[in-house]
This record gives sequence, C-alpha cells and structure tokens, in this order.
Amino acid sequence: MESFWQRLRLNRFIVLGRVGMDLYADPPGTKIEDATRYISAIGGSAGNIAVALARQGSQAALLTRVSADAVGRYCVAELDRYGVDTRLIRASGGETRTSLAVVETRPTDAQTVLYRNGAADFALTESDVAAIDFHETGALIVTGTALAREPSRGATQLAIRQARQAGAVVVLDLDYRAYSWASREEAARICLEAAEAAHVVVGNDDEFGLLAGSHDRGAGLAQDLAQHGALFTVYKRGQLGSVSFLPDREFQTGIFRVDALKPMGAGDGFMGGLMAGLAQGHDLETSVQRGAATAAIIVAGIGCAPASPDTATLDDFIQRP
Repeated sequence: MESFWQRLRLNRFIVLGRVGMDLYADPPGTKIEDATRYISAIGGSAGNIAVALARQGSQAALLTRVSADAVGRYCVAELDRYGVDTRLIRASGGETRTSLAVVETRPTDAQTVLYRNGAADFALTESDVAAIDFHETGALIVTGTALAREPSRGATQLAIRQARQAGAVVVLDLDYRAYSWASREEAARICLEAAEAAHVVVGNDDEFGLLAGSHDRGAGLAQDLAQHGALFTVYKRGQLGSVSFLPDREFQTGIFRVDALKPMGAGDGFMGGLMAGLAQGHDLETSVQRGAATAAIIVAGIGCAPASPDTATLDDFIQRP
C-alpha cells in the first residue's frame, strides 16, 4: 500500500467524467423566472474536480467528450484557461449535446434546470481510453455518473482496469444522480463493482447507503471497503462533517462554517482539495481538512469553477481565526 501513497506524489491526475456549461441567474439571489441576465461558467463534477486540482497546483487532464458545437468549444476553452489539460477530450457530432444547467445562486430552495438529453460525455468510448498510457499518472479519478450509461460505462470500466494495471491509484467519487440511471438497483450494482476495484472511495451517506442496500448500513460498507483492499474511504455526512476509514483506524473531520451562497459544488471541491493535498505531501488528516475547506470556499462563492480557490487562498482560509 505504501507504493500507492508514493504514486500520488507524482501529482498528475486524469479525471474521467462530465464537463458542462452552467448559466447562473444574476445577480445572486435572483430566481430563474425573474432573471434578465445570466453569467456562464463550466460545470459538471469531473470538470469542477479538474479545475480544483489545477487551481491547487496539480497537473490535471480531463477525459471526456463534448458536443462538436459552440458550447462544447466553450467548455474546452474555459478548461484551458484554468490550466486543465484538454488533450484527452474528444468532440462528438450528431445529436449529442454538452450538458447545460440553468441554476440559481441561492443558499436554500435553489432551482436547477438541467438539459442533458443525449449528453455528450456518455458517448465516451473504449477506443477513447484504450490508447491512454497511465504509467506516468498518479491517479485516475472517476465520477460515478460516467458509469450510468453505455458506451461511457464500458469506457470507464476499461480505464479503471488500465489504471490499476499501470500502478496508478484509482479514485471513485460515487456522484450518484438518480436521473442518470435506469434504476437504483442498477446504480447500486455497477457502482459497488467500481468501488471494490478502487483504491479510494468518496461519497456521502446516501450514496454509500445506496450501495449497501440501506442508509443505516452505509458507514459499515465504507469501513468494510477500507478493511478489504482500499487505501481509505471518506464517508461524508453534510453539516456533520466526514468520517475517514483506513484499514486500521478511522477519524472524523468537521466542516468550515461559512455564509453559503449556494448548495452546489461542495463535493467536487472536496475531492479536488483532498487529492491535491495528498499529491503535495500532506498527510490524510490534513488533506481531508483541505478538501473540507475547498468545499466551504466554493459554496460561499459564485459559480463552482470560478469560486475554486488557489493554494494561497486555501491556506489563508484554513489559517484564519
């Protein structure tokens, strides 16, 4: 297991999953139906994670597909601007479309309207993955949504196998979105298989509960995965913070209290801050704390990627009284 901790120090990540375009009703607090203007930002769990990593000094490449249109090109251009490697992104033609979300910057009752029929990222294929060399990659981070549909599911499963064979750390963000799956039963089965193949599994109490068969058994599953092959798992509990399980111990981490502007983006920021911290040599306790701090900063800002902190901002936030 020690070799996997060292492998993370390569500080090079491939993130597999969705990037999309978000349109935020502006100014903050405005409802969608009342808005006369919007501000744009990239979104999508994998895109947000890749940005968080890049902002905190890691090398991050996004592996996905976008539509061969202006919205797809917008997402690639924004990723480039944030310093994310876009060379593994392919464009899909036909009727596929890059995910679009119309959202509100409101701490409660925030409406989100999603346009994801024929989502381009679900068009990722095994051929997109087959030629990738994972030998110089520290970790592959997979978001669970990528497992929801074919051909993306098969491509993601292939990426997990290739990364493991190359000695890279496989990280799974459970990222369960019910609307993406045919059924809860299918999601539980497919995501559990991926969790059992991963070295790190991060999810909230509902997501682990889904995989375990009931909410009450979720924490037990997270602990069991850590005791039977995983480096560690993180069981997130919202306002109660998180519990991290390792093969021989566990520890709790609280949240950072902020005046939230919106509820979304916290999980993506948590993953980015956590993995960037480990890659930069911080211990697990410190890295989980950095993930929690990144999440807090993002929910207190406008947008997800635009609110993602750089290392200096994150350090200052953590050290504040």
